[in-house]
Amino acid sequence: MNRREFIMTGVAAAVAPGMSFGAETRRRITIAKTGCGFEREPMVRPFGFKGGYLTEEWIVSAFVRSTSGMHGIGLGTQSCLWSDAKVFSSNSEAGGNAIMFSMTQYALKLIEGRSFTSPVELNDWLWPQVWEYGKKVSANPGLRATYALNALVAVDNALWVLFAKENGLSSFDAMIPNAYRPALDAHHAKCASIPLFSYKVPVSEIREAVDSGYFFMKIKIGQPGTQEEMLAKDMARVSEIHSVLKDCRTPYTKSGRLPYYFDANGRYERKETFLRFVDHLKRIGAYDQVAIVEEPFDEYADIDVNDIPLRLAADESAHTVRDALDRIGMGYRAMALKPIAKTMSMSMKIAQAAFEKSIPCFCADLTVCPAMVEWNKAVAARLPAFPGIGDLGLVETNGHMNFRNWEAMRRDLAYPEAHWTRTEKGVFECDADYYAKSGGILEPMPRYEKMYEGLKT
Repeated sequence: MNRREFIMTGVAAAVAPGMSFGAETRRRITIAKTGCGFEREPMVRPFGFKGGYLTEEWIVSAFVRSTSGMHGIGLGTQSCLWSDAKVFSSNSEAGGNAIMFSMTQYALKLIEGRSFTSPVELNDWLWPQVWEYGKKVSANPGLRATYALNALVAVDNALWVLFAKENGLSSFDAMIPNAYRPALDAHHAKCASIPLFSYKVPVSEIREAVDSGYFFMKIKIGQPGTQEEMLAKDMARVSEIHSVLKDCRTPYTKSGRLPYYFDANGRYERKETFLRFVDHLKRIGAYDQVAIVEEPFDEYADIDVNDIPLRLAADESAHTVRDALDRIGMGYRAMALKPIAKTMSMSMKIAQAAFEKSIPCFCADLTVCPAMVEWNKAVAARLPAFPGIGDLGLVETNGHMNFRNWEAMRRDLAYPEAHWTRTEKGVFECDADYYAKSGGILEPMPRYEKMYEGLKT
């Protein structure tokens, strides 16, 4: 459903048909005080991708208070391995997370005393400085930009919450800057909930997920080892999975078959190796079910993919709008947005750039906490429908499969009992209540409010 056709109460969140987006007048906000913290959350089992394994993630919180006395609290989930595998492999797991957390703290110190009218404007100023700082503390001059953006998610979210309060905006729709509204103009009634199956997840569990209603299957490829070892493992893994799922059906695709979403996280070094994987998909009859292949090649390989007929998606290589446009020029025909890993501010800009090039987008996960699923879903529910899929948003969420304390973490949600916070038969229901409450992302989270009580005055 188009937002112009959606009627909701509260702050004017809809735009009348034919009405142009006018100039925005926003309050200038000055940051008076900041704070941050983190909590270590263990995984159910070692979580494998990019040729490595995570055993925990740090859930970071950031607090910002303005000179008016209003405050915002934002969360972020750190993934050193996803952001920069070289930093992950050259440090202990805790050491890599500590580097990223130090960047979050540095960012908060930088913005104390600074004024802004838009979180996007402030993020544009902030992230390059945090990136340069990160290069120093990691002793890695080639640090990937995503490392800095991941470090800034909690800060950016806190700034958006503060921005909404200062400007009297009670909904996510009202909060979207005019420049990015064309790309976020839908109001889907449902979002497909995309699970993730890493290297070690038993195929029996994948089938159980399908039997419970999940239908858009994200599967990690690019397994550990040499390129030949990786390819052999990937082909065997896909063959095993397809043999179990090939006869499963879903009402959400035009073909009725399950869409496959393979994520290589840049592990394939040469196009020829990847094309051997593609040939294997054809041999086993899985090729026509492939909806997305994400990041087959490392961004620094600079491989043109215009001649590959599958829909390849850019993810961690699309750090910024410029990067996203470069990837589109190289033949990438989808964009994985990550408000939960590259900041909401940057993701809105990338979404609009992709929209203007008619490139479909979806929201990918970082194995984030429940509160951050709602930030991701806020974008996914408003993106144009993905080709070949019904009138749905697409949002990956795999935290429920990988965090040991998922149900305890759910209690931090603003509306933990709301039906739209849980997947039902493979989808999130996004009804009028969901949109009226914006998934709870602008509402206080009681435990975190208490945590920062001493910084509020």
